[in-house]
Amino acid sequence: MTESGHFVGLMSGTSLDGIDAVLVRIEGTTEEDFSWKLEAFTTTAYDSGRRRMLLEGLEQGTAEVLCRLNVTIGAWLAAAVQELCQSASVATTSVTAIGSHGQTVWHVPPSGSGPGATLQLGDPATLAEQTGAPVVSDFRSRDVAAGGHGAPLVAGPDRLLFSSPKLSRALQNLGGMANVTWLPPSTSSEPLLAFDTGPGVALIDEAVRLATGGEQAFDVDGLWARRGTVDASLLGRLVQDPFFASAPPKSTGREHFGRGFVGRLTGGLTPGSDEQRWCDLIATLTMLTARTIGDAYRNWVFPRGVDEVYLMGGGTHNPALVQAIEDELGVPLKKGGDLGVDPDVREALAFAVLAWAHTHGVAGNVPSATGASGSRVLGSFTPGAGR
Repeated sequence: MTESGHFVGLMSGTSLDGIDAVLVRIEGTTEEDFSWKLEAFTTTAYDSGRRRMLLEGLEQGTAEVLCRLNVTIGAWLAAAVQELCQSASVATTSVTAIGSHGQTVWHVPPSGSGPGATLQLGDPATLAEQTGAPVVSDFRSRDVAAGGHGAPLVAGPDRLLFSSPKLSRALQNLGGMANVTWLPPSTSSEPLLAFDTGPGVALIDEAVRLATGGEQAFDVDGLWARRGTVDASLLGRLVQDPFFASAPPKSTGREHFGRGFVGRLTGGLTPGSDEQRWCDLIATLTMLTARTIGDAYRNWVFPRGVDEVYLMGGGTHNPALVQAIEDELGVPLKKGGDLGVDPDVREALAFAVLAWAHTHGVAGNVPSATGASGSRVLGSFTPGAGR
């Protein structure tokens, strides 16, 4: 009989919009006999207080602040698991393992001057104690220790979940940062490609927060961008950032494309002042995301051949951004839902798969994507309560 179990995946990404949680039944112990069924999905949105707590911790946290925030996020994750499992009438103690990405606090890609480093918060011991389920966490560190970027880690799960026997697919995620996974047909021996293309919605969100004094967290329906005019001169300077021209493997985060980046562009603008200038800035940042995705595809993705492009992540809810990306790529874009999952589910689903992989000793990273020296089993294991 094929082994099966329930796995939970948790994701709190760089967009800082909330915690995505999925419950998946997975059968099999190897990639060859792997099969899956999504049973439940919930999102716990961050209110303004939690979002402010995260931003302050990520951008100016002392050792004490980060220490306390680690436990606090662990409790938030536990509450999300409890809500998820209750919605599916599954006891948390019956879950085989929880795969928790945690909240990235700081990420340093490897460079010629030294190895990379990465830190995610969300105490796995708190999560295990409050749910009773075993936890697999700290997925990025092993890949980084092996010389990789520790990102994107969704590439391996993408291959298992979304490969087509005949078609090559590009899965474009629009989270706080944007990343692409290019999947060759499953019958091909060609290695997949995955990397961060640059900012997703992080810069857009930050500009909206600054424009509204924190009253709005993101550009709802792309209305700010649609009222603005792209500043071609500013855009031309922004696309010269060295990150965009660097070849994969590569990764980035709020350390580079975050509040400091936007702050340097505001030119004395204050919340509630000169709304048109704010709209123009947000329109320009929206185009920056689209243009750099387009450039990444022209440089590294389209040369491999692409039959389908799917959009995933929270940025898919911004029609101004989606239209700008479609115009840049010049190809029709498909919705992630066409692959059988809500676009918001994809990353949490990936960490459920990575928890399964850890449990069965299956390598979770893809060296051709992260740049690691070899395949590695990812994550650290924390037993469930009382074990």
